[in-house]
Amino acid sequence: MAPTGILLAAGRGRRFDPSGARNKLLQRLPGGELVVAASARRLLACVPRVVAVVPPEDGGVADALRALGCEVTVCAHADTGMGASLVHAIRHSLPSEGWLVALGDMPFVQDTTLAALRDAVAHGADGHTIAVPVSGGRRGNPVAFGAGHLDALLALGGDQGARRLLQTHPVTGIEVDDPGILRDIDSPSDLPV
Repeated sequence: MAPTGILLAAGRGRRFDPSGARNKLLQRLPGGELVVAASARRLLACVPRVVAVVPPEDGGVADALRALGCEVTVCAHADTGMGASLVHAIRHSLPSEGWLVALGDMPFVQDTTLAALRDAVAHGADGHTIAVPVSGGRRGNPVAFGAGHLDALLALGGDQGARRLLQTHPVTGIEVDDPGILRDIDSPSDLPV
């Protein structure tokens, strides 16, 4: 059975625009697609169910994601950090056979990378697989978790996200030729022209 896709789209993107006037997820890529829509579309093509977590007053992110077919859930405590958003999304997704956790500001991850991570968890031993993409010796995103990590994921909090789990549990590195696993939209200069 396929894992549930989790799209984390609840960050405020203060590095992109400290004033908060421009939401990086709603910026347009060449061709006109929104950053968050491109990220969601790839995830939706890979798994049958995607839960997207957004903050209150998201400026239209939730509407864009619902229009694509994501289940959208609002995390009232999104400002406390990525861990809070992830826990909120995991709770919303239950029951699930695992999770493929992607970031809304990473629209360049290749479909083949998402599929490899999905398959690593779907075929992993006893639900305890954690799979990360590796390119050029560097770990990137998204990250896939087997269902056996439910309790550890629900215990997360703050801005750490799932980093602690990657440090304390065995991780399967999936070698990919995909620079998109290391490329996010953090500043206006990260947007391709």
